[in-house]
Amino acid sequence: MASELIINVEPWETRVALLEGGTVVEFHVEREAERGFVGNIYKGKVVRVLPGMQAAFVEIGLSRTAFLYVTDIYDHLPEFEMMMAQADQDHEDPDDEHPLHYETPPFRIEDLLHSGQEILVQVSKGPLGTKGARVTSHISIPGRYLVLMPTMDHIGISRRIKDEMERKRLKGLIEAMRPQGVGFIARTASEGTSAIDIQSEMEFLLKLWENIQKKSSLTQSPGLVHEDLDITLRAVRDLFTGDVKRLVVDSETAYGRIVEFVDAFCHELRPRVEYYDYPQPIFEAFGIEVELSKVLGRKVWLKSGGYIVIEATEALTAIDVNTGKYVGRRHLEDTIVKTNLEAVKEIAYQLRLRNIGGIIIIDFIDMEKPAHREEVFKALSRAVSKDKCKTNILKMSEIGLIQMTRKRSRDSLFRTMSEPCFYCEGEGSLRSRRTIAYDIFRRVKSEARWANCNEIEIHVHPRVGDLILNHEPHHLEYLEDRLQKSITIVSRPELHVEQHEIVYKP
Repeated sequence: MASELIINVEPWETRVALLEGGTVVEFHVEREAERGFVGNIYKGKVVRVLPGMQAAFVEIGLSRTAFLYVTDIYDHLPEFEMMMAQADQDHEDPDDEHPLHYETPPFRIEDLLHSGQEILVQVSKGPLGTKGARVTSHISIPGRYLVLMPTMDHIGISRRIKDEMERKRLKGLIEAMRPQGVGFIARTASEGTSAIDIQSEMEFLLKLWENIQKKSSLTQSPGLVHEDLDITLRAVRDLFTGDVKRLVVDSETAYGRIVEFVDAFCHELRPRVEYYDYPQPIFEAFGIEVELSKVLGRKVWLKSGGYIVIEATEALTAIDVNTGKYVGRRHLEDTIVKTNLEAVKEIAYQLRLRNIGGIIIIDFIDMEKPAHREEVFKALSRAVSKDKCKTNILKMSEIGLIQMTRKRSRDSLFRTMSEPCFYCEGEGSLRSRRTIAYDIFRRVKSEARWANCNEIEIHVHPRVGDLILNHEPHHLEYLEDRLQKSITIVSRPELHVEQHEIVYKP
């Protein structure tokens, strides 16, 4: 199915939406005040070794120490490399940007690390809630076609490349070109790519790794050695594939950067890059804003009248399936099976859209026949097979429960765009103050074009007003300069924190 990649760039945040058939299937957001760390490489310092957990805490310069497990440690001992390479033989998924974690550590962490030791690490999972980042010393550097794994002597091919002849061709090319002892994975985008393009990117990634090593030797620990691409270029690198018919971006500066990147790494896609320069906001023009307004809702209705409820907790995400208004036409069992099968498609869609990761428990409506339970299980397996994030699904229990995991490296949209509700002392959740502020900024930017006014008053709850005035004043100044109008923030305690009023004054 042809896809579209839509990018909305504002000074305060960048939003990326991947559309399939006009429907948002993936949504990513990166905020200037909350830049992510996944993929960044740091020169860290070991602050504590925990033999009982076979792990260590590493200071990398963030607010919390990072967590390093024993199988994520790279050592130059030949026997270590041999063990790790053997354990990695089945790992051929380039969309998992870091090597697998192995169940049986090859040796003890206290033999490898000690307090005060300096170590080069990469963030594999960003800080989540109260937990610090997860790091690995098995560096992986993704390009458009290849992933360089300088600590792994291994060649992998994306599982999404199905053609056996193409798999053999890519493996042969990489084997012939790569230096001794260096690993590469061919990404999905490499399918059909010429040998010249493969060699060019391989040389680029190897040179980048050489520069990272040089910079590491000159960097004091803890310190940042290499920062991954921002969300705009990551989207081009990871999402702008051959089946994307066009990429549309509403920032002239970002458009220039994207064109430069595409010309360097995938010049054949250059005609598909478009600059959006129209008065209507780009997410409104493509119908995305309406979809996003529903993305934090607990209840998602199905076309039949049934619905699913999504509950995020600290440890896992629970999804409950209900028949709702759907009563069926014949037998109860048929009604239940149809609702469950419809829910499967929506659940797979919501997991991808909301970027829900970790442990997921799905409570389907009870089905009496084992054949029906197997049918729903297989339908779910097929539905998540298109997901780029790695998933693992266990068989359905007799009472309709399915346990599954989905790879998590970044916060879900729920964590990114909401915060604990202070009205009910954390029992529920609210849209975060920053999310509310940015919605207001977008509304003002859109509406002020048509308003005959010289001054704009934004009436908000004091919590939102405090964030705008003390943490986002530069974005307020940007709007004033852009609109050539004076903007005043008015705090009104009687307003709900999610409410606001905009007054346009002549």
